[in-house]
Amino acid sequence: MQLFNRDVISQAVQLDHSALEAIENGFRALGRGEVIQPPILSMNIEESNGEVDVKTAHIRGFERFAIKVSPGFFDNPKLGLPSLNGLMMVFSAKTGLVDAVLFDEGYLTAIRTALAGAIAAKHLSRENSRRVAVLGAGEQAELQVKALQLVRDIDSLDVWARKRDSAEAYVERMRTLGLTVNVHDTAKAACAHADIIVTTTPARTPILTAQDVPEGAHVTAMGSDSPEKRELDESLMTRADAFVCDTRAQSEANGELKAFSRPARQGSDDSSGSNSFGADGKPPFKVYELGRIIAEGQRLRLSDASITVCDLTGTGVQDTAIANFALARLME
Repeated sequence: MQLFNRDVISQAVQLDHSALEAIENGFRALGRGEVIQPPILSMNIEESNGEVDVKTAHIRGFERFAIKVSPGFFDNPKLGLPSLNGLMMVFSAKTGLVDAVLFDEGYLTAIRTALAGAIAAKHLSRENSRRVAVLGAGEQAELQVKALQLVRDIDSLDVWARKRDSAEAYVERMRTLGLTVNVHDTAKAACAHADIIVTTTPARTPILTAQDVPEGAHVTAMGSDSPEKRELDESLMTRADAFVCDTRAQSEANGELKAFSRPARQGSDDSSGSNSFGADGKPPFKVYELGRIIAEGQRLRLSDASITVCDLTGTGVQDTAIANFALARLME
């Protein structure tokens, strides 16, 4: 068994076309039904404002599979510690023996998450997309834009964040990428002229509505990854010409589709009649999965005016794909 730490891993694995291809191939295998992927194992540690997620998947034909343990303890910054951590254990798919432990401290999760956003934009946004709006100013707000540059010729960036000082600091970091960057006071203003919109927040109530999204834009929502989080208003999801998720089951449990579950409906005020829910509590629109779109070469953008939405909750297949890719690079 080999042990690799974050410094070594981050030198071997970066946001590049090879890593993007590895994650895209993982989604493609998922779309073809070539992946065994159990539900996420989650545990809350309320007294410490913490949570732990365990994700895994086996891709048929792959030499190895990964089990990722991902803790998030959100009071850690008060102690001078990072909020996110974790590691990936990589096992032989033939013998079950541990081949390696990737003590990446969450680095590989950040990379594969950013690449998934780029893959969504590759298949769903207009090919001439150049202007990106980002809601949020954390690590993913930065990595998502860098990953998008692998698939689109991005030249302009608009940002909104709840904390103005965080947004200003983000702007300074992003200008080093050679982009024209503007900070805005509202999410609506940030998105007004966007070709691609990325939401990267831990919001618990929607921050983006149908009225905020211009004609022809693509939206990638990646902040909602647990039952209590939400970024998209139902009006946007019902307005979209195509709604895509990484997996429907995860989106219904942890992502944006949970807005259409019975518990969500019972706790919401729908007196305006603006939303149309089915009697079974399911969304009144077709739900596509990203892997099948890739595997089948589906084209969901019917015109330059189409609005597309992709909800990413993070999947075990991404973890196994990036772990295999990382280990191959590390062993070269």
